[in-house]
Amino acid sequence: MFITHLSLTDYRTYQQADIELGEGTFVFVGSNGVGKTNVVESINYLAHLASHRVSNDAPLVRFGAPRAIVRARVERGSDPEARQAASVQLEITPKGANRARINRSNNVRPADILGIVRCVMFAPEDLEIVKGDPSVRRRFFDDFLVTLQPAQASNRKDYDRVLRQRNALLKSAKGSRSLSDAHAATLEVWDQHLAQTGARLLKGRLSALATLTPHLVNAYAGLTDGSKTVFAHYRSSILQELEDDGAAFGAQSSTEDASVESGDGLSLTAETPLEEIESMFRAALLQRRKKEMDRGLTLVGPHRDEIELFIGDFPAKGFASHGETWSLALALRLACFETLLENDPTEGAAPILILDDVFAELDTSRRAKLLSAMERADQVLITAAVAEDVPSELQGTIIPVSSGVVGSA
Repeated sequence: MFITHLSLTDYRTYQQADIELGEGTFVFVGSNGVGKTNVVESINYLAHLASHRVSNDAPLVRFGAPRAIVRARVERGSDPEARQAASVQLEITPKGANRARINRSNNVRPADILGIVRCVMFAPEDLEIVKGDPSVRRRFFDDFLVTLQPAQASNRKDYDRVLRQRNALLKSAKGSRSLSDAHAATLEVWDQHLAQTGARLLKGRLSALATLTPHLVNAYAGLTDGSKTVFAHYRSSILQELEDDGAAFGAQSSTEDASVESGDGLSLTAETPLEEIESMFRAALLQRRKKEMDRGLTLVGPHRDEIELFIGDFPAKGFASHGETWSLALALRLACFETLLENDPTEGAAPILILDDVFAELDTSRRAKLLSAMERADQVLITAAVAEDVPSELQGTIIPVSSGVVGSA
């Protein structure tokens, strides 16, 4: 898959930018701060309906403009005579609902464009996946989950909306010894909706983790000397709440069967029925209700879960060296690339590979691993401050970038 034309209107620093692309490697070259990352970020946004740099859409709209528009022409397929082509447009409106368009149809939701553009982006911000807060890892896995299961985008949005409503109700009842009948009935409704959407999100995460893990193990081994194994723990706040003794728990995920187990024998896997997860979630909410009323906050659910990454016997956060952190961050992205290839092995369907200003920190072995992935991608987009930052074997078509302008020297 590859983008043949990208158009940006009032996106970040660009009042208007029209960029011609195609198959192969393209290198956006310009000084720091001129907007190279803005270009590739817009493509990543089309693929995930989220930015890798900010948590809300407001910064994506040029100052003073009411909305930003990203348009792309996408082709997929190895046979030039039989390629599938589509045009996709997304209007980003911070103070209202975003709007989407596919080809000439306006009757589409933003979530409907997911899957038209598939990409894997590696950027310096990815180090935070390894060493940052749990919310960063949750967001990484949720973005990956949306790529695998586009329907999760709407579910994720619904979960966040219900969570806000439930928190508002709990806050209004904060400090009360008991709920009024009206509050109790309303809370029961929100509990039901939160358990339904949260169960789907949790099951999806476990499925994505199970799919990703074998590729993560292989990718990390290929980037290092292989003396340490990488694995993950999914720590569910639901199981933690349902434990009688409240002891720590977690399940190593070094095989394809990602699971979570509690000290009481309760467990969750990607194969656990959705109804069972939902029932466990509702039981945990009920058990936690008094503490939630005291704090005015929802204390149980996927928004409180942690996905811990381990290198050898130690958690990567706080223990990994700088080199190990880079290796694990790169391994996560390479695992995403391999998983997407496995998910759709059709020739010409490989995701776009984006490398945003990463080569200064990559040694020879890591560059070689990237080169292997690049050889299987139909389109690779690279950003760099100077062309010399990009290894000679990775060079492609140079596109100069200056402040607010793409393609002019």
